[in-house]
Amino acid sequence: MTCTHFSHLSNQPIMCFFHQLGYYLANQRHPRLFTKKQFFNQLVTLYGRKPVLEVLNDHRLAIYRVHLAESNKTQGIINEIITQAQQRCIDIVYHSRQALSRISKNSKQDQGVCVDVLCPQHKSYQSFLASHTIGNNKPVRLIALDRITNPQNLGMIIRSVCAGRIDGLLLPEKGCAKIDALVVKASAGTLFKVSLLHCQQLVNALKDCQHYGAKVYGLSSHAKQSISDKSNDLFIIYVLGNETEGMSQEVRKACDELVHIPMNNGVESLNVAVTASLLAFKDILA
Repeated sequence: MTCTHFSHLSNQPIMCFFHQLGYYLANQRHPRLFTKKQFFNQLVTLYGRKPVLEVLNDHRLAIYRVHLAESNKTQGIINEIITQAQQRCIDIVYHSRQALSRISKNSKQDQGVCVDVLCPQHKSYQSFLASHTIGNNKPVRLIALDRITNPQNLGMIIRSVCAGRIDGLLLPEKGCAKIDALVVKASAGTLFKVSLLHCQQLVNALKDCQHYGAKVYGLSSHAKQSISDKSNDLFIIYVLGNETEGMSQEVRKACDELVHIPMNNGVESLNVAVTASLLAFKDILA
């Protein structure tokens, strides 16, 4: 599985798909401003026969397209995928193995199958900043990830962000774990509804958010300031670093302050996913 790779998408509209999404587009706050690029930012491309069939079987999810290798034999699970797609009026596109590998970005594990899933809450961080009224006395809370490479950690973080009082997860395109079957499973399906904010470079995104008044707090076990002292700012971004190395030096410098979570009995640090859970429910449990 992978995400945000959309060079394979055609310019031609698929009427069946937009019939499924009519309810969604009709409810856009500014439908005329909903551009092709914004639409593609909301697509996640997943691969693998069982994961694709599971997605197709979940009728709560809106599907853009199913991609199949021409060399697939129409039997077993492939036949089930085709049947489900046809029943749901989802476009099926056939490709050579080489072309399909360019879609999946993982020819060794795609098993000749990919699917494009629409995730309405996935967008660029710029779109988030443009659509949120910063400074209207309503708190905004984001969690940003710096080189989180374990898929299970990423999935559990996504689940906590979705469940807690966090407005979005800032995820850079490079350096973090790719969206794959492990991430989807660990997120317990919340990947498809979490507010996921894409950025190319985390440092640049943090600086842009600071221009909107954000205070960026990097989590570090060596920090002198406690996180409990930093709850009055309206716009807060908490940055979580790599599982073993913590934040990169560049990201660390971009933070306004470094803070730590107070711990007892000589414990120095927590798993990054556990830390994300504490942050996600910090304001709720305060």
